[in-house]
Amino acid sequence: MKYAELLAQARDVITVRRVYGDPYESGGAIVIPAASVRGGGGGGGGGSNGADGEGEGEGVGFGVSAKPVGAYVLRDGQLTWHPAVDVNAIIETAGKVLVAALIALALTRLGRRRA
Repeated sequence: MKYAELLAQARDVITVRRVYGDPYESGGAIVIPAASVRGGGGGGGGGSNGADGEGEGEGVGFGVSAKPVGAYVLRDGQLTWHPAVDVNAIIETAGKVLVAALIALALTRLGRRRA
């Protein structure tokens, strides 16, 4: 695959249609889903290692990541934002806080024993 082909495909992948989904109607309201979209890519080429031409090559890569962040809801002429709840992020943060609290408690007790 050539670099120009990769860039054309990347342009087609990262568009506003990836960020905002197609609006749909639900319960008398128009819902427009939204997502956070990230992408990146890279490429490289090689040269000849000798007179026989071995070692030549090129490579390209591209990746896209998307996750829902919420939705706009249009009801009775009022537009409101409804964020998506990331339960996994909440659990991960609570776990980190718990571990930090346990370490602080252990260090405090260790300090009292030495005194």
